[in-house]
Amino acid sequence: MNFQRFLSIVKKEFIQIKRDRASLIIAVMMPIFMMILFGYAVNTELDNINTAVLDMNKTTESRDFLKNFENTKYFKVIKIENSISQIHEEMNLGSIHAAIIIPSDYALKLNENEKPRIQILIDGSDPTTARTVLSSGVLTGKNYSMSYINKTMEKNNGNINTGGIDIGTKVLYNPDLKNKNFTIPGLVGLVLQNITILLTAFALVREKERGTIEQLLVSPLKSGEIILGKLVPYILIGFCDFLLSMFIGFYYFGVPINGSIALLIFLGLGFVICSLAIGILISTAAKTQLEAMQMTFMILLPSVLLSGFVFPREAMPKVIYVIGYFMPLTYFLNIVRGIVLKGIGMNYIYKDVIILFIFGGILLSLSIIQFRNKLE
Repeated sequence: MNFQRFLSIVKKEFIQIKRDRASLIIAVMMPIFMMILFGYAVNTELDNINTAVLDMNKTTESRDFLKNFENTKYFKVIKIENSISQIHEEMNLGSIHAAIIIPSDYALKLNENEKPRIQILIDGSDPTTARTVLSSGVLTGKNYSMSYINKTMEKNNGNINTGGIDIGTKVLYNPDLKNKNFTIPGLVGLVLQNITILLTAFALVREKERGTIEQLLVSPLKSGEIILGKLVPYILIGFCDFLLSMFIGFYYFGVPINGSIALLIFLGLGFVICSLAIGILISTAAKTQLEAMQMTFMILLPSVLLSGFVFPREAMPKVIYVIGYFMPLTYFLNIVRGIVLKGIGMNYIYKDVIILFIFGGILLSLSIIQFRNKLE
């Protein structure tokens, strides 16, 4: 091998890389961005779990019990409810993940050395969060019960023995805490997003590289007509992929759908359009297929972690948590898991639906504007 010729090739390649500023910036910035982002996002340790309280006793004893829970790092009381139905409403909305219910005879039974029963309701739709609530809730309750028994014994010189406090738990929506009931609905959304974005991210770039885009430029077609015309075939393909993913996920893996299948299919079609719009926007912005691939992975990789597909979003720092709101997958995961696991309807998920369709409209509009600017 001629060493001079070899060095010439190496030098030429470095010059080529230097000229390709976009790829060079991505190569340098992506590791920094991903490590910082994922370093904060990958966290399974939960604290400050949103909790509601139904205190039907409203005494010093019941407040002392609740203060013991609030003093732990796991529970954050954000709702004081007046009925169990309100607790179920909040759990359906996803604003709370646990609830502590204190019976009206709590203080009376304590004072009569009986054993009152405290119930902890747990949202089992996310097994990771539910297991944390279950273990920490039972442990906190038992520790308080032992502490109360010891204090009572000391106060009465060991003559009176109280029964302490009984901690009961009830897991809603996913009583067996099966991981597949949580992961499979999310996987349907993730697979659908990845396929649809990859399909359309190369749609216009491919024509640019082949030179066939010039035929569209000289045609009387408007930019909106070109974008929407290219989108329709992929909508059909993406919708078929969605139905196939649903069949494999819910029937092959045996995950029951507790809500409306028709509503899920309709909203799934909306998510298909939204994901395709992301791909089309990438396709209009990228100059080459390599750039399109790089931009695609810049979106796909963070969405896996920041949307709540793998790790609970509540465990993420506030800044990372907010970034997740800018990903359409975040809202679709709320929708699909709400319908499949909780069996809820549009009245509980309408906010996620509205935001998802707004995202789709904005992304499509940006694609058309971007493509029109390139035509001009």
